[in-house]
Amino acid sequence: MRGTVFSIEEFATFDGPGIRMTVFMKGCPLSCVWCHNPEGQNPAPEFMRSPNGCVNCRACERVAKRENNSLIFTKESQDVCPRSLIKICGIEYEARELCDRILKNARVLKMNGGGVTFSGGEPLFSYEFIKECFEILDGKVHRALQTTGFCEEDKFAEILKTTDYVLYDLKLFDQNEHIRYCGVSNQVILQNYRTLVRSGVDFITRIPLIPSVTDKEENLTSIAKFMSALGVKRVEVLPYNKLAGAKYASLLREYNVDFDESKEVNTGKGIFNAFGIEHKVM
Repeated sequence: MRGTVFSIEEFATFDGPGIRMTVFMKGCPLSCVWCHNPEGQNPAPEFMRSPNGCVNCRACERVAKRENNSLIFTKESQDVCPRSLIKICGIEYEARELCDRILKNARVLKMNGGGVTFSGGEPLFSYEFIKECFEILDGKVHRALQTTGFCEEDKFAEILKTTDYVLYDLKLFDQNEHIRYCGVSNQVILQNYRTLVRSGVDFITRIPLIPSVTDKEENLTSIAKFMSALGVKRVEVLPYNKLAGAKYASLLREYNVDFDESKEVNTGKGIFNAFGIEHKVM
């Protein structure tokens, strides 16, 4: 199997236990309005422009392709840039090729209680590729999956058989709100979460805190109640990154949100503690 990777972070400390190698896969079925990795949305390789050193000559934009009223950088854009700031984002790997690269770090990762984490985008968008990688890595390095949980239920249950740890996002509990802000229903996400809890695989629930969207008391209370009913005792919340929109210009896209980015988020500590859930701000 082949998969497209847009970044590999060699010594990550945020994506699971210990020091980890994090592989960011391209492709995501969600369209969260606050997404801070827009280069992870499109499953195909694409061109991005670095903002550092740009002289704003716009030569690259004049030869860009227009698609659905948007401009997209092309190979011609890369060729005409006087500062060589336009690079391809997305490298295709065969599963064995990527795993060989990961295993070169296996000894160091094990020494530090870490392993490899597949993130994205949504790694399960490349389900067959991830499954093959996890099978190759079985018993050789700790395997973690950072996921939105948006995946066919049978495939999700199957991937858990080869996964050591899961970082699972819960964003919005109300289905209509989830469709509005993430572009898809959350019903399969909630069902897969139930499957994860029953599976016995070690996991952590993560909630991105978006001001006046996911951090609303009603939303956090609904999530806490849902988790508590399943016996889940830990949650990590991720405060909104005010630099979330910085990458969009590199793809000739605009970052348009309908919430106040400057507003401090509600971390929900009191809400989760009231349900007996250990709460950690990341």
